[in-house]
Amino acid sequence: MTYPLVSELAEDGIPVTVSCRVLKLARQPYYRWRNDPVRDADVLRAHRINALHDAHHDDPTFGYRYLADEARRAGWRMSRRTAWKLCSQAGILSSAQRRRRGKGKKAGPPVFDDHVKRVFRADAPNRVWLTDIERCEALLNLAVMEGHRSRSVAAG
Repeated sequence: MTYPLVSELAEDGIPVTVSCRVLKLARQPYYRWRNDPVRDADVLRAHRINALHDAHHDDPTFGYRYLADEARRAGWRMSRRTAWKLCSQAGILSSAQRRRRGKGKKAGPPVFDDHVKRVFRADAPNRVWLTDIERCEALLNLAVMEGHRSRSVAAG
């Protein structure tokens, strides 16, 4: 916040109007801040975060819903959405979190080298060979391979 800087410059003799113009600030919010530097909403937010933090300290497995209930029992009313937002901003996380689906890894480089450089068109027969596994039946150990020019080439 740059309002304390404007106050320091005003104490040094630089007019508030000039400071606000140079810093590209409006004067009215500066004077509002000067009359009441800490807003009531900021104080309420700090008390709510403290209540959530105390409830989290008592039982770290609680998520934001239970933390909101505990803060409500301590006398700090807030919705679950507000509790979620404040917990997210303050970094208050439950120690028992759900597992994420998947391995959590992004796809890496291709497993095999691309020898045809993604060009699947051949000038003449027997220049480019491609395979595509159409189906694999585990009980019978069958796999059908499709050729580039004809449908079914091999089954085994």
